Formats: sequence, C-alpha cells, structure tokens
Amino acid sequence: MLSEMNWLAFLGAMALVELTPGPNMGWLTALAAQQGRRVGFMAVAGITLGLAVQLVLAATGFSAFIAGNQLVYEVLRWAGIAFMLYLALEAWRETGESSPGQAKALEGFRRGFIANLLNPKALVFYIAVVTQFAGEGDKAPSTGQILILGSLHILVATLVHVALVMMGARLGGQIARYRQSAKVRAAFALALIGIAIWMGVTSQR
Repeated sequence: MLSEMNWLAFLGAMALVELTPGPNMGWLTALAAQQGRRVGFMAVAGITLGLAVQLVLAATGFSAFIAGNQLVYEVLRWAGIAFMLYLALEAWRETGESSPGQAKALEGFRRGFIANLLNPKALVFYIAVVTQFAGEGDKAPSTGQILILGSLHILVATLVHVALVMMGARLGGQIARYRQSAKVRAAFALALIGIAIWMGVTSQR
C-alpha cells in the first residue's frame, strides 16, 4: 500500500520533528526530575494517548477542518500555551511535600494527555507531513495509510519520551533534597514559561 512512498524522506522528516526541542521534551525532563520516574512514565502514557487521538482525527479529516479554520486553530494554540503556563505555576507551587504516589501518577497522565490534545505541533505534523507522504501522486491518502505512518511516528516518539524520562529521573536524584528551594522551583517554572513562549512563536501562522 505504501511501496511507492519515499521512506527515506519520511523517516528524515520524522527524526527532525522528534529531535527539535518542543513542549514534551522540556516538560517530561523537568517532570521526571521533579517527581520521579513513575510519574514521568505515566505522563508518557498520557502523551501517547493524546497523539493517538490527534492521529485518528487526522485520519478522519477532522484535524484538517481545525487547521483550515483560523479561529479554531488560534483557540487551540492559545489553549496549549495557557496550559503550559498553568504547569509553570504548578511547578512553582510544588514544595516537595509528600502526597499519594498514585494520585501524582494519574495527574502526570492527565497533564500529558491534555498537553498533547492542545499541541498544534502534533496537529500540523499529522496533517502537513503524514498525509502528504501517505498520498501517492495526486491521489488522496487513505485512512489506513495515515494510520500506519502516524502509528510509526507515535512509536518513535514514545521511545524518545521514555529516554527523556530516564534522563530526567537521573537528574532528579541529584536535586531531590533541594525540591523545597525557591530557586529550584523557580528554575522549573521559568523553563516551562520558556516552552510556552517557544510554542507561541513557532506555532503562529
């Protein structure tokens, strides 16, 4: 079904997208460093589910409607930026006080899911990249083609995200005793604010 596709070009584009710093990269590393590997892995699960929903929407044509509607796209874009700023506020409020591990893990899952539903980068990738490679010549890509290529991207993205959590958790062991420090909390908050600014600049049309 995809025998005539330029796989080298597609894999190159996918690698560039995943290696480009984005909201998941910065947030996952900071989250794992601050709250540990378990919360980080739950966040990866939420991110993966969010990407899967974006992929299904792209395959059914709904994401194309969103991307083609300037008002809806802007609402989605600013909602994603606002959510990152909310995470920055939560990072500042995090004092390291004990709380149920299961509750924190579920919160990581929820945040990862929401962040990727509101991530214009994922939406644009599935519309502008996956659908372009899935089509052959002037033919419109089929739902199956989009799902296959999109699933490949989700697999690669998940592996990258797991690696980021592992790296962040190792850093977390070094800074755990400083979690109540205002300077450390401010550093995490400023990093998330930087991600929000990056999203605002790179996703504008």
